[in-house]
Amino acid sequence: MTSRVVVAGVGMIPFAKPGASAPYHEMGTAAGRLALADAGIGYEAIEQAYAGYVYGDSTAGQMAIYPLGLTGIPVINVNNNCSTGSTALFLARQAIASGAADCVLALGFEQMKPGALGAVFTDRPSPFEAFDKVTDTLVGSPEIPLALRYFGGAGISHMKKYGTRLESFAKVRAKASRHAKNNPLAIFRKEVSVEDVMNDQVIWPGVMTRLMACPPTCGAAAAVLVSEAFAKRHGLRTDVVIAAQAMTTDTSSTFDTADMMRVVGFDMSKAAAAKVYEQAGIGPEDLDVVELHDCFAHNELITYEALGLCPEGGAERFIDAGDNSYGGKVVTNPSGGLLSKGHPLGATGLAQCYELTRQLRGTAEATQVDGARRALQHNLGLGGACVVTLYERA
Repeated sequence: MTSRVVVAGVGMIPFAKPGASAPYHEMGTAAGRLALADAGIGYEAIEQAYAGYVYGDSTAGQMAIYPLGLTGIPVINVNNNCSTGSTALFLARQAIASGAADCVLALGFEQMKPGALGAVFTDRPSPFEAFDKVTDTLVGSPEIPLALRYFGGAGISHMKKYGTRLESFAKVRAKASRHAKNNPLAIFRKEVSVEDVMNDQVIWPGVMTRLMACPPTCGAAAAVLVSEAFAKRHGLRTDVVIAAQAMTTDTSSTFDTADMMRVVGFDMSKAAAAKVYEQAGIGPEDLDVVELHDCFAHNELITYEALGLCPEGGAERFIDAGDNSYGGKVVTNPSGGLLSKGHPLGATGLAQCYELTRQLRGTAEATQVDGARRALQHNLGLGGACVVTLYERA
């Protein structure tokens, strides 16, 4: 990166259940306004905008951004499955770092429907054909919804490889609820116990209960990124910077290792994290707080290992020692994560940015991690893409 990238402003609206939110464009506009207000600038200062969403028509980004101002700037619509929000952030960061722009808006929103995710366009080949072929061979169970098969299958893989207990996934979900009860923007704030999770509705015997899966959610979040020179010129805050960032996509190991953990992006996550650590000259032991992609409790456990927060095969010990929460080695998902905060696909990556920026500012209130100076964001989309971002307090 040639120009230091500053997170000047962030904004997020409370997440809501499908049917209980405003329309997508109103949510997006509201989050954008909050980010601009937090940055202390007007929309006329924005030179480019990247709008992320998965379920929407083309140019929905313009629909959400135009109420902020009609200034004729480039508005780029972004869709990269569940990593859409962080892909918008990645593109915005690249624009600043390259010198192409000095002030950029990254916006993510999603208006979702109830129920499991499924294909929208059924009259053409699915981008998941190769993933489904491997999953059919390794997991079977075609009656189980798509995402559950992928991530439940990854959980089975970890259980078989390392002897991981189903209870460990329940512990991840219970931890998420303990964190979310302190987050007024989370959709589920009720604390649940390990026993509650284990005794909840079984959606895959021996593999998953309902509470181990994140809910479909509506919401929006945004960030204003600026160059350090722009921030100083306009008297903006410069206390949180993006110190390193990497995006990865699938390699052959996703499909030819006969391992569902690889199918759901373990190697993408590991490679992206390694690039970020190398760029920043740090290791996972230097992190204070992490927001990672816990679309299922199974994926949070697996991702501990992919990000190097613990050794491969060591996630269960990491959880049992409480090293994933306050008072442990690194606080993971202080927001409550996708499991409790909710997962509006296009907004998730920017909601993670919102939480971590506030953590490094020391303004996260009830979710605050004491003395946080380095924060890692991990956002994964099957199909696939993974974005890992390191934030530092300047």
